[in-house]
Amino acid sequence: MEIPRNFYLDKLIKRKNNGLIKVITGIRRCGKSYLLNTIFYHHLLENGIEESHIIRFAFDSADDLHLIGESLIQMEKEKRGADPEKFMEYVRSQITEKGMYYLLLDEVQMLDCFESVLNGYLRKDNMDVYVTGSNAKFLSKDIITEFAGRGDEIHMYPLSFSEYMSVYQGDKYEGLSEYMLYGGIPLVVLRDEVNDKVAALENLFGEIYLRDIHKRNRIRNQSELEDLLNILSSAIGSLTNPEKLKNTFRSVKKSRITSNTIKKYLDCFEDSFLIESAHRYDIKGKSYIETPKKYYFSDLGLRNARINFRQIEQTHAMENVIYNELRMRGYRVDVGVVPISEKGEDGKAVRKQLEVDFVCNLGSLRYYIQSAYSLPDEEKRVQETRPFRKIDDSFKKIVITKDIVPAHYDENGIWILNIYDFLLDPASIGM
Repeated sequence: MEIPRNFYLDKLIKRKNNGLIKVITGIRRCGKSYLLNTIFYHHLLENGIEESHIIRFAFDSADDLHLIGESLIQMEKEKRGADPEKFMEYVRSQITEKGMYYLLLDEVQMLDCFESVLNGYLRKDNMDVYVTGSNAKFLSKDIITEFAGRGDEIHMYPLSFSEYMSVYQGDKYEGLSEYMLYGGIPLVVLRDEVNDKVAALENLFGEIYLRDIHKRNRIRNQSELEDLLNILSSAIGSLTNPEKLKNTFRSVKKSRITSNTIKKYLDCFEDSFLIESAHRYDIKGKSYIETPKKYYFSDLGLRNARINFRQIEQTHAMENVIYNELRMRGYRVDVGVVPISEKGEDGKAVRKQLEVDFVCNLGSLRYYIQSAYSLPDEEKRVQETRPFRKIDDSFKKIVITKDIVPAHYDENGIWILNIYDFLLDPASIGM
């Protein structure tokens, strides 16, 4: 069964022949290779591109490496990437006619000197280049530096809820419950049995993600790294920083781990796209607060598997789903802080900070969003919307709830929206 990824296919189509290297990044197994080598490949064929003008090469494929006289096992033994000279010679041998050639390269970070190789192809008028990679250090950050604006990044996430529902056999209410439990990694979604889904998630974590992080970053103390991942898994959407996490290690694990080591591990998780961090933003002061931050998992199924499907708090899971959806739609997402001053019981002024779950920016657009699992009564509604009433600008303010309510403005001009409409209709938050 093929899962439509039209959101990302459209991005590739719009960037075709734009003179830039299209770089598809994202967590392993989110569908990058399938998008490039199957969906986009068939799009090219269906739109008149001859098969001989499409050069596909996967650097993690033993068969493809054999075409250039390389061995995947030998590369592993020698701790090196594929020989760039052999690869470039292969590409030259494939270009035998006039016209545009499309170069689709999978896991390009496994090619030695890949930046220089790609830079060379940028200068060829008859080549349109697309690459995938799974590590931010090797790709998205280096692309920006190395190509000085000539790399065009398309970041891919696991299935959105809308994509998930395109293959889910059930209604949206059951679908969201399962989506929040098992996530949107395509190979997990396509498995029917619960035991198979759980086994796949556990295997992905142990055999793919953690192994990659250990290998790439040469982690000495693997148990500390995994302990940190467990702590983050148990506290998604909570404000934290390396110093606070260090104190948790010392009190719970009796560990002497340093805050610098914790920061290094957090960077490893972010570089592998397992997690993302949201910075705090002072809405009134219009400035960023460096620490603490919130961390969200790119896939809730992976997070839940890490904690053995215990501690599944619906409020935090829903917040994580909303965050991922906003990021997938292209918003920069921060955690909003609204400083206020109130009179205490003794009559003296007391400074407090109210929190807005998400401050979302895209170009000139800005939305303030609160994730409220339920609004059972007026007291809860007032509590959730209080930070909004302390913000004196005119940007749209939105509460997303799991309650089945029609979208509407309340008496304070706040847009109340149910999560199903938000996830299934990008236009539901309005302009």
